Amino acid sequence: MLDDLFAQLRTATAPAEIEALQSGIWQLWLTSGDVALDKVLEAGMRAMQAEDHTLAIKHFTEIIQINPAFAEAWNKRATAHYLRGEYRASLDDIAETLRREPRHFGALWGEASIWRQLGEYRRALRVLSQLAAICPHLPGLHEQQLYFRERLEDGGAME
Repeated sequence: MLDDLFAQLRTATAPAEIEALQSGIWQLWLTSGDVALDKVLEAGMRAMQAEDHTLAIKHFTEIIQINPAFAEAWNKRATAHYLRGEYRASLDDIAETLRREPRHFGALWGEASIWRQLGEYRRALRVLSQLAAICPHLPGLHEQQLYFRERLEDGGAME
């Protein structure tokens, strides 16, 4: 089912269709197959919404220790680290997410955002190219790619 959704995402052009397909993918990603772990994931997401990133990281780490193959636990922990301004830890967890799910558009978008904040425009552009292979018509993608290309042309960070 996940492969079918990604195949449709590659050809989708309408923003509403892209959003619906991404939502379906997220629903699959947010399910570990273990009811108890799913509850811990929900608790971590609630903690993140309450801006208790330390507690969120604790919950996501618990899931990773029990089921390290669950990509979404890595992705959520990457997000919590990002929200705390811990970019290196976030990038490490994004790498783990992508090792488990190379098509993870949320992780790729997050990675590009970190590189942008760090002024690493070439790296951000490289990540956005990976994202474009997954969802070429993602709203905002082409604008971001143009932004980075312009920065590089203006002598922005080269690596």
